Amino acid sequence: MVQHLHPKQLVVVGGGMVARRLVDALRSRDEPGQWAVTVLGEEPRAPYDRVALTSYFTGRHPEDLALGSQDLWDDPLVTLRRGVRVDAIDRGAHTVTTNGGAVLPYDALVLATGSYAAVPPVPGHDLRGAFVYRTIDDVADLRAHVERRRGEVDRPVRGAVVGGGLLGLEAAGALRALEVDTAVVEFAPRLMPLQVDDGGGEALKRLIEGLGVTVRTSTATSRIVGDRGTVSRMEFDGGGSADVDVVVFAVGVRPRDELARASGLDVGERGGVVVDDACATADPAVWAIGEVACIEGRCLGLVAPGYTMAEVVADRLLGGAGTFPGADLSTKLKLLGVDVASFGDAFSQEPGGLEVVISDPVAGVYKKLVMSDDARTLRGGILVGDASAYAALRPMVGRALGGDPAAYLLPEGAAPVTSGDLPEDATVCSCNNVTAGAVRCAVTDGGCTDLSGVKACTKAGTSCGSCLPLVKKLVTTELERAGVEVGNALCEHFDLSRAQLFDVVRVQGLTTFTEIIGRHGRGRGCDICKPVVGSILASLGTGHILDGERAALQDTNDHVMANLQKDGSYSVVPRIPGGEITPEGLIVIGEVAKEFGLYTKITGGQRIDLFGARIEQLPQIWKRLVDNGFESGHAYGKSLRTVKSCVGSTWCRYGVQDSVGLAIALELRYRGLRSPHKLKLGVSGCARECAEARGKDVGVIATDNGWNLYVGGNGGFTPRHARLLAEDLDTETLVRTIDRFLVLYVRTADRLQRTAAWVEDYEGGLDAIRAVVVDDSLGIAADLDAAMATHVDDYEDEWAAVLADPEKLRRFGSFVNAPDLADDSFAYVAERGQPRPATPDERAGGVLVAGTTLEVRR
Repeated sequence: MVQHLHPKQLVVVGGGMVARRLVDALRSRDEPGQWAVTVLGEEPRAPYDRVALTSYFTGRHPEDLALGSQDLWDDPLVTLRRGVRVDAIDRGAHTVTTNGGAVLPYDALVLATGSYAAVPPVPGHDLRGAFVYRTIDDVADLRAHVERRRGEVDRPVRGAVVGGGLLGLEAAGALRALEVDTAVVEFAPRLMPLQVDDGGGEALKRLIEGLGVTVRTSTATSRIVGDRGTVSRMEFDGGGSADVDVVVFAVGVRPRDELARASGLDVGERGGVVVDDACATADPAVWAIGEVACIEGRCLGLVAPGYTMAEVVADRLLGGAGTFPGADLSTKLKLLGVDVASFGDAFSQEPGGLEVVISDPVAGVYKKLVMSDDARTLRGGILVGDASAYAALRPMVGRALGGDPAAYLLPEGAAPVTSGDLPEDATVCSCNNVTAGAVRCAVTDGGCTDLSGVKACTKAGTSCGSCLPLVKKLVTTELERAGVEVGNALCEHFDLSRAQLFDVVRVQGLTTFTEIIGRHGRGRGCDICKPVVGSILASLGTGHILDGERAALQDTNDHVMANLQKDGSYSVVPRIPGGEITPEGLIVIGEVAKEFGLYTKITGGQRIDLFGARIEQLPQIWKRLVDNGFESGHAYGKSLRTVKSCVGSTWCRYGVQDSVGLAIALELRYRGLRSPHKLKLGVSGCARECAEARGKDVGVIATDNGWNLYVGGNGGFTPRHARLLAEDLDTETLVRTIDRFLVLYVRTADRLQRTAAWVEDYEGGLDAIRAVVVDDSLGIAADLDAAMATHVDDYEDEWAAVLADPEKLRRFGSFVNAPDLADDSFAYVAERGQPRPATPDERAGGVLVAGTTLEVRR
């Protein structure tokens, strides 16, 4: 890159998500190096994903929230100054002054100061134990207070969130993650009043209350009462109160426009720096983007419009003529595990609208489409409980659906919009403002022949990822239109798909990679086909995953039967079926953790994770666990992970079936079952669904008449609700049906395809799968039953097998040429009473790579 000797100076005030996008966009296009960028952020860390704050309470470290590649901050034309506040702007001199007294000149200034959390003038809002929910420091202080309070009281900690909007439900999710008894107090008559209507609000309330959160709507908080300076009670207008230990205010945000006001820039009637459609202020050298910008008469509190503003300013700084195209205020979120989406004219404010509504309180689903008066053109919609149709519907706002609108809302998704129907200017990726036409152009003109190429070319699907299924369909359709055969070959070494290869290996009885590639492939294999073949062989029960050449086929985690962590150490997860464990078992795990200096964490699957083990310690840890009745939890493999359960009829007054007993039986039955992707099951003892079974690959919910079976759900990056496969089954029929579903999935799914995507892609969908596993439409039920019976009979604990085999044990050493030498190049320091990974400085130059220490000698 040719760099200008004296590049112009761009100063960005604010170090949030939108500021990061601006710098990224500018540097990716500024090939001659016209601009040198200085980012001034008040927080002591690089820009991070504020939308994912709640994940901080489920084990993610603050560093894990960092946005994009951190290489951006190593760019010689980019300077990130953290922990710096700008106190003044001198627009005449084109300088900013920081709190440290530094005076920085600028040729262009961008205000990206965002907003702050509003706190209502409620007496007691400043007591200890009252918080807002805005930054990593806010959530860290909240967690510290809850943990401290838990040590002070002999009952569950009680919390309340003031505000039932997006942020309020996020905060409620954080409190629930901290195991706090939680209530949400909302002034409006429904939750999320800006996104959902009365029907959606009622459905959302039922779902949230079903998760154990108390909801009070049409309620105003009059004051917070303290006991010795700490929150103890909140009181409500019109009477009533609630005892609480912690209160979180989440009533909205206000733009941080104080710098603009002080420097004489125009601000909006309700705050925010006034900008035009180029995001420019009245001062041609000053711009504003994100939540602080008042554009088109209002401030926008969503990330996607902020990203668009950043792209517009980057274009303008480089001489372009980009303008803000208007705000897409569509939202799709998962709050407390509940899907909520709102798009277009969701409240039917335009005259002449028709509403198509499907409401199922039992299933916890509310769906509404707003149509034009001729029922042809989609104007907007609201989806609560099941937002799977969002990706297909949102781009069609303002266009004819071309079919019965109700079909888009049916539980089975009877008439999804095909990628070929999308107009050229329909936005498919709102995060990056990528249209269907841009995706098609990447294929036809850009030479992209797969999804990864289109992602790199257009940035579609590179942010939240929710649009990827739609983008993939667009790519496939366009390739087929161009006459390009869209193959399903596993990789360059195999022309067969994973499902075809599975059948070949099964029918021909092949047991080694050498045999398989010699007869059905070419070359030596790669990091795609080798793990797939390893998984297929393991699924067919042909031996231990580390037997012979199979060991070379495994991914990093399977290779050592433990999970590689960011610092190069490993975590060990023993199986705890159904989450049920004896006091003696708890003591054993605690003693192992103390002996080896491991960090312990309760997982979301009701198990205990032990972090920080060195590779040579793994067999020692396994032996202690195996000798005391534990076995591998398979947390490292594409296999069954857990079967989560509530306490069911054993303890719960609402339980109608023994969910714990069934969960244990299922986990012991399917343990070690290798599959195309990880598998998670859940069993709930009643319709209150405390085990979150409908967010699992296989979910079982008790009824008065037996069990309802749901399949094809998952959490994670693209959450899906499981769909009903069969209902009111007795236990024997239930287990047989699950057996057949899992074996069919293992045999026919693509590489790394979750059950949710497999159910959608299976020819004929869920109805066809039901016909196979329930009605035996293909006549293969006996074969499926026999395959599962073989798996159950042949199960062997992989940890115990390694401990019994000296040859396999030789793999577990830090140094190949000195297997008995322990790796002491790094140590752990305490945090919250437990070890945490040492920093690079604390490791004094030792760098861990996949279990091998590479010592940097100085």
